[in-house]
Amino acid sequence: MGRNKQPIELVIAKGNKHLTKDEIKFRRDSEIKPITDGIEAPSYLTKKQKEQFDKLAEKLGKLKIMGETDIDALARYIISNDFYLNVVKQLRKKEVMNDADKSWKWSAMMDRYFKQCRTSASDLGLTISSRCKLVVPEINKEAPKENKFKKFEKTSGT
Repeated sequence: MGRNKQPIELVIAKGNKHLTKDEIKFRRDSEIKPITDGIEAPSYLTKKQKEQFDKLAEKLGKLKIMGETDIDALARYIISNDFYLNVVKQLRKKEVMNDADKSWKWSAMMDRYFKQCRTSASDLGLTISSRCKLVVPEINKEAPKENKFKKFEKTSGT
């Protein structure tokens, strides 16, 4: 089974420009570009969650990896992250830490919310490994180096 296609800009930036100009133009025209207009936090988020949503949506929008269709995915990440942090606070309480049964129940909840949060974060490009798949290396804009074999080329006048 083949790998997923990489965006054409990533292929070019990596230097694997094995495509013709027509193929590159076709790929650029056919790639889906996210619609970033009208991204607003869903109404079911709390005020604090909406602030978090706005911060992350702005950052993901600048990277051009989030569009209108990703609003609910980001909201799910924020909700699961919020639940995870609340469970961690509960686990740190002395009455929970001293009771093995309560501690086990809260730990199981923490694990569940952590997994949800990690999965959502990975889908959105918020984890290190998922960002490595998304980051486009910068194109080196220096002048190309002179060909060291140019002096051996035959000229048409000699």
